[in-house]
Amino acid sequence: MKIKYTLPIVFFMALVIIEKENNIISRVSDKLKQTPQTSQQPSSLSNVLLKHSSFRLSISKRNVTLMKPRVEDYSEHRGALRRGRKHILLLTTTRTGSSFVGEFFNQQGENMFYLFEPLWHVEKMLTLDTGGTNATAAAKAYRDVLQKLFLCDFSLLETFIDPLPVDHITPALFRRESSSSLCAKSVCSPVVKGVFERYHCKTRRCGPLNLTMASESCLKKEHIAIKSVRVRQLETLRPLAEDTRLDVKFIQLVRDPRAILASRMVAFAAKYKNWKEWAMGGNVPIDDDEVRKLKGNCDNIKMSAEFGLRQPFWLRRRYMLVRYEDIARFPMKKATEMYKFTGIPFTPQVKSWILKNTQASKETSGVYSTQKNSSEQVEKWRFKLPFKIAQVVQRVCGPTMKLFGYKFVSSEEMLTDKSISLIEDKVFSFL
Repeated sequence: MKIKYTLPIVFFMALVIIEKENNIISRVSDKLKQTPQTSQQPSSLSNVLLKHSSFRLSISKRNVTLMKPRVEDYSEHRGALRRGRKHILLLTTTRTGSSFVGEFFNQQGENMFYLFEPLWHVEKMLTLDTGGTNATAAAKAYRDVLQKLFLCDFSLLETFIDPLPVDHITPALFRRESSSSLCAKSVCSPVVKGVFERYHCKTRRCGPLNLTMASESCLKKEHIAIKSVRVRQLETLRPLAEDTRLDVKFIQLVRDPRAILASRMVAFAAKYKNWKEWAMGGNVPIDDDEVRKLKGNCDNIKMSAEFGLRQPFWLRRRYMLVRYEDIARFPMKKATEMYKFTGIPFTPQVKSWILKNTQASKETSGVYSTQKNSSEQVEKWRFKLPFKIAQVVQRVCGPTMKLFGYKFVSSEEMLTDKSISLIEDKVFSFL
């Protein structure tokens, strides 16, 4: 395991050196050397944490012991593979309906261990450390954390959680309540008076999350699924597909870029205030940086999809592309296809959840809700996005739209005419 993580650790240490924090690191490292280390991670991994002031303070005031994976845990994974254990990674970007689609796996039942956006912590810490997310560093960190999580090992993720967990217990895990697995009875520790947990479980009263209990629960499950909107390039995940302890299936969820932007303009209204004013004839131009980001996101999605659809040898029978629009219009059919692709039983619990949650009322279909009247959601954006902004999206995201079969609009009348479908019938081979 030491050899496997040498390169990422060296890279992270380089970031620390660039920040000229050698003196601080040296003093705190001396303190760490006096503390017995039980982790299999080299002690230099702590240098990553030292760049964040709150982590430096936390580490300097107490002993740090990362979870130590047992040798038998990894051998247990090989046995689980022989019994048919699958690892599913749902890849997408924000505002694509991924929370809704992720529930297809979260609701599978007692056999599934589901995690909702664990990479949020990694992105947050890397952004704080460098003032932005370095794509190369982030890709390696995302990959390594995902690999560990698929092995039910939370030790690497734990180092990115702020504040650092105490004895592997944390009240700070992002969106814990969105994972049925992390709110199950087997992971529900006693409530601790005076401890606030923002993303606390809704189904039962639990104390802060015990990551050791979560790891033990994960090892007992037949399958593991993770949803993430943070992985930019599919090809960076090759080590996961080639890890003999894993049997990973990648599902890439895409959506019409115009619909994504329309949803973002509602969810993050303040950020797009200038866009709205510009579309209404205002004098304030839209931010060129935001347009470049829009193009960059579209290009990344397109490159990942093209790579996946080419089916290189390590991705054969491991990659599936699915459009949100197809799921929204034909939820049961597409869910059946996804489960067939993963090789996991399509349980009655999932079918029941889909029937109940694809016919939700307007009152329950909020911005962040997983309850949707799914057929209405497909067309909703067309009446919210100004035609002028739709033109911008078509200009910078045209190749991506063509690849996924989204039709261009040439007028405001065409944009709002529901009798004209903007979705081509298209089949993406994945078997």
